[in-house]
Amino acid sequence: MKEKMTEVESDILEAKIVEAAKELFIRKGFEQTSMSDIAQAADINRTTLHYHFRTKEKMFQAVFGSIVLSFLPRIQLIFDEEATFMEKLSKALDEYFSIFTANPFLPRFIISEIQRDVDHLLHVGRVMHLDHYLRAIGNVIEDEMARGNIKTIPLPEVLIAFMSSVTYPFLSKNLIIALFYEDESGFTDCFLVRWKQRILRQMRDLLAVE
Repeated sequence: MKEKMTEVESDILEAKIVEAAKELFIRKGFEQTSMSDIAQAADINRTTLHYHFRTKEKMFQAVFGSIVLSFLPRIQLIFDEEATFMEKLSKALDEYFSIFTANPFLPRFIISEIQRDVDHLLHVGRVMHLDHYLRAIGNVIEDEMARGNIKTIPLPEVLIAFMSSVTYPFLSKNLIIALFYEDESGFTDCFLVRWKQRILRQMRDLLAVE
């Protein structure tokens, strides 16, 4: 009789399954990826896969949530600090750059899911209580506006100005490196350092009280 898997072995297998699912979700999207696809990619049978993840929805949450939950609480803590808005924004940029550098697929993954089925993405966010962190961050920004520390403009404009500047360099990273740098270190150590300052200047111009 086969011995029961140890906790460490189980954790290793789950990590392998999540990685296989992540690659499939990125390449095919949630809808076009089946549990059979994931089992085959992880080199396990369906029974083993269902033991660890009973549904594809749980699988998606494990892939998406494990990453987003690793940094959204830190972003909220940054915006709750006693500091100027631009100081908070600078620290938040460092967090986004760090998570996107460690997970370069994430911007493309999120954007593709927004285009494919935004309602599903929002549903996953609500199930995992990600909306709590987003509302808290939005409340801080609106409070800064109400206190006159930054210009009062619609929150969607602040979000788009910030997130587009943060995500697009990672979406086009391969092209930027191919055209302007010899390797990835040029992108990370040169381009991103300068780009961070450009984003901060852009946000300061957008939000500065006249």
